[in-house]
Amino acid sequence: MSDAHTYPPVDTVSRSFTVRAVVTGALLGGLLSVCNVYSGLKIGWGFNMSITAVLLSFGFWGLMRKLVGTQPWTLLENNVNQVGASAAASISSAGLVSAVPALTILDGYQFTWPALAIWVFMCSSLGVFVAVLFSRQLIFVDKLPFASGVATARTLTEMYSQGREASVRVWALIAAGIGAATWKLAGTWLALKPSGLGWLSVGASDSGALKKSGVASVSAHNLGFAFDPSLLMVGAGSIIGLRSGISMLAGAIISWGFIGTWLLEKGWAKAGDPSAPWVKGIGEWLIWPGVSLLVASSLVSLFAMVPQFVRAFRRRKEVDAAEPVDPHAVPKSWIVAGVAAISVGVVIVGNVLFGMAPWIGLVAVALTSVLAIVALRVSGETNITPVGPMGKVTQLTFAVLDPGNVSTNLMAANVTGGSASQAGEMIHDLKAGALLGASPRHLMLSQLAGVASGALIGSAIYLVIIPDPKSMLMTAEWAAPAVAAWKSVAEVFKHGLSQLPPGATWAMLIAAILGIALALAEKHAPPKARTWVPSASAIGLAALVPANFSISFFLGGVIAVVLGNVAKDWTTRFLIVVASGVIAGESLAGAGQAIWKVISELLVK
Repeated sequence: MSDAHTYPPVDTVSRSFTVRAVVTGALLGGLLSVCNVYSGLKIGWGFNMSITAVLLSFGFWGLMRKLVGTQPWTLLENNVNQVGASAAASISSAGLVSAVPALTILDGYQFTWPALAIWVFMCSSLGVFVAVLFSRQLIFVDKLPFASGVATARTLTEMYSQGREASVRVWALIAAGIGAATWKLAGTWLALKPSGLGWLSVGASDSGALKKSGVASVSAHNLGFAFDPSLLMVGAGSIIGLRSGISMLAGAIISWGFIGTWLLEKGWAKAGDPSAPWVKGIGEWLIWPGVSLLVASSLVSLFAMVPQFVRAFRRRKEVDAAEPVDPHAVPKSWIVAGVAAISVGVVIVGNVLFGMAPWIGLVAVALTSVLAIVALRVSGETNITPVGPMGKVTQLTFAVLDPGNVSTNLMAANVTGGSASQAGEMIHDLKAGALLGASPRHLMLSQLAGVASGALIGSAIYLVIIPDPKSMLMTAEWAAPAVAAWKSVAEVFKHGLSQLPPGATWAMLIAAILGIALALAEKHAPPKARTWVPSASAIGLAALVPANFSISFFLGGVIAVVLGNVAKDWTTRFLIVVASGVIAGESLAGAGQAIWKVISELLVK
């Protein structure tokens, strides 16, 4: 693989679409979906599990070959496995860490496992077909970068050309995962909690509510500033980079430090135990400006893509001239049949489960098809799929079409957000497959199998570890920032601004202006200056999670930069691998603990 835009013919000789490749991808992806459900509810972030799936399957089938003499695990089999695993792992973004718990919190709706699995399967599988529909335009004609797809293809190529290097990376991933899981379990056993910074404090104002309530000072620890023993957020910080890490730390200092102290002085948030963080009261107020900043910046970034949206449709006719008909391409009849079946499913299931009017379901699917091209272009150019903005546009649309209906607002938006996320995953996989000579048909079928596995396993895990979203989420243990964002937007559209806490309306306005300014600055700043523009999404997220989360993200970004300077070769080869292992290891251990806790409580009863 020498060029990111040079594509070999489809390899029809090597083994690729085998039973073991599809099953391995589905099972691995189902396991990794647990990681993303856990991390999504903890920190609001899910992670692309392609490299993790590639390395784990390589190690497993390499071991099987030594033990029982199985056939070699080919590069294209691994690619098919990776596609399915990636699809399954990303099922969390089909609503399991956002719209689904938000609906339960606001409306009291109780999901059953079959109903939830069917719903998230439909949301995600729609994205698969949409990605295939636009893939030739975006990959072959527009030649968008799709950095994750290129990185996956290069990783696979390097692994199969340097066998020893692949084995070393596999062991690095496993060691990091075991280490993080062990630390998580040990931390629970030792009752480790975020600590430190208690010595840093500010005296209460003589005329403020704190002094009147008998509180003499506020420590940084009271405001949530502490060093967290969790390695998950450090690993995540090393992946998202120092720019986002600095932005999160700055956002935490502004929101939890300055604004948090001000809220306490005004009496709009209550002080608690002097030896503990006062996260709940402050966090309930900070949700509003945090969400406002996120939504405003996201919408500006999205609308900035309108010219590309128009250009993409104008150039649609170039596709057939640019590429001859590929006998391995997915037939249009498959796409039409798939979209039609899912459209009918969304209408029926949406009406039965949520009372969604049939025309609302059809509009949701139609809106998904229109907005998906924007999401795919953004993903191709920036390597970030704008799931949040897609959902917010739909929430706004259905607030106008069906005002006051929380179920419609959340679940119709869920169709768009979930589909956009899966489309973004799929098109990067199609890019990788094209670079490796894989059949697009095989990749699509593998991803549908992965979506099914992820829907079944991810839904089950969510229902088991979060039996009561209303009392468990948006707490110090489960920050669930995406849930907070979707819930808050739905509440505003239903009740209006009059129901907001004191001072929140002005805070939302100021935050929205800041979000718009940062988004415009990022869009129009010169390339060299752009890296110094604070990330609006990171600043907004910092207001939705406890401050100790932001400190850990920042530390992860610092560690990545330091390692990149002192050990550049090691960082290039192992940083993402080790960080992925840490995230997977702690997530699986944490999810296991949550499941055990639920089982223990049931046994006691």
